[in-house]
Amino acid sequence: MKRLFLFVLLSLCAGTVHAHQSAPPTRVPILLYHRLGPTKADSMTVTTPVFESHLKYLKEHGYTVIPLRQVVEWLWKKAPAPPAGSVVIVEDDAHKSVQSVMLPLVKKYRVPVTVFVYPSAISNAKYAMTWDQLRELKSSGLFDIQSHTFWHPDFRREKKRLKAAEYEKLVDVQLRKSRERLKQQLGGEVDMLAWPYGIYNDYLLGRAAAAGYTATFTIEPRHVVQGDSVMALPRYLVSDADRGEAFVHILTGGG
Repeated sequence: MKRLFLFVLLSLCAGTVHAHQSAPPTRVPILLYHRLGPTKADSMTVTTPVFESHLKYLKEHGYTVIPLRQVVEWLWKKAPAPPAGSVVIVEDDAHKSVQSVMLPLVKKYRVPVTVFVYPSAISNAKYAMTWDQLRELKSSGLFDIQSHTFWHPDFRREKKRLKAAEYEKLVDVQLRKSRERLKQQLGGEVDMLAWPYGIYNDYLLGRAAAAGYTATFTIEPRHVVQGDSVMALPRYLVSDADRGEAFVHILTGGG
């Protein structure tokens, strides 16, 4: 009887250890959108039906859309790992379609979104949102507004064009002025940065840290995993072609 009891106990312990060891590592895809609309205006546009199909798929298949900051805090070891099936949604540029298309659907599906903004375009460029519209996003409780530099420069091109001192000044202005303007207009903490065109290097990462950013994001088609540098996190650039099986391929880490 004792032998049977020991056998059962050891089997249960072995099963617990095995289950613990076989638990898959946490992997979180960050889905990056730019423009939305009823028709595909350009390569960066995701049509409204496709975007809603993404939200619907996530909801119906047990995915959890979490705030971007939750991923950052996990990597900083300030929060536990996100639950399995976590996904993040972000948008770059604060295109006017965020107000007209994304906001209603985000409210419908109740998902958090981070919008990366370059302030020079706000209430200025015809394609961009206004400050009042950004305030409306924040007031919904579903949107976080973060930096995309001040006017979205191509740092690689500017480095070739400018003298060293001029380039250094440009970088400093782009990083600091964006934070200052966003905080002035919208309040709240601005400590995350999306690199324009996904361009970054060690110098830029150092300047971003000095300017007060605690996490930055590029464009790279893979999931975020434990051990990634918080100063260069990957994001999937989503296109209108990412529908059906192509979208599932992204979510499962196939690329």
